[in-house]
Amino acid sequence: MNSETTLLEPSEKQEAKHTAKDSVFTDLFAIPKYLLQLYRALHPEDQEITEENISNVTIHNVLLDQCYNDLGFLVGNRLLVLAEAQSTWTVNILVRSLMYLVQTWQEYVQSTGQNIYGSKRVELPRPELYVIYTGSRKRRPAYLRLSDEIFSGHECAVEVKVKMIYDGEKGDIISQYVAFTRIYKEQVKKYGRTRRAVLKTIQICRDENILKEYLESREKEVLNIMMTLFDDE
Repeated sequence: MNSETTLLEPSEKQEAKHTAKDSVFTDLFAIPKYLLQLYRALHPEDQEITEENISNVTIHNVLLDQCYNDLGFLVGNRLLVLAEAQSTWTVNILVRSLMYLVQTWQEYVQSTGQNIYGSKRVELPRPELYVIYTGSRKRRPAYLRLSDEIFSGHECAVEVKVKMIYDGEKGDIISQYVAFTRIYKEQVKKYGRTRRAVLKTIQICRDENILKEYLESREKEVLNIMMTLFDDE
């Protein structure tokens, strides 16, 4: 059997990745026009920003033990947005978000040639931290704070506030992504974590105009992203 063919055309017996939805999140927003749509969904008041004003600064893990995040982007060197896609509820996202922020700031300082040991004040982009949660937890706070969740409400020297997003406005890119995850979960219940479940998800989403353009242009890539030869657990 040709191993390359196996990779490009997953068999019916292959299982979809446990992190399939998150993988699609990363792939979707690696595309500049969808990244712009995400920014406009988060900041509908700002319609002047274009693709050219946004830089992807997502941390990629070269080594297995390195820190990496789902998505990070700069908006005109003034705003830094870090966003994570989560289907499992965990307050540890606050700690991870802080680590992602520090690493991204560090890389920004280095890339702009600034000296944190000098007397001149460094210029940093203002951070915004988001989690798009697609799980089933009933209690859904608008924000999570490091002091509340990790330090039991005690004041601490460093505070982290993450805005939780559970859906977007009707038809925007966030609501479409959330709908995609819902449909995927429904198909997995019917067909298990199989190729058929992935194909049905893609078909239903295209028929219902959910991420339609993305799925039509990258159907094979999305299928490959969501499949794996081995169980990830």
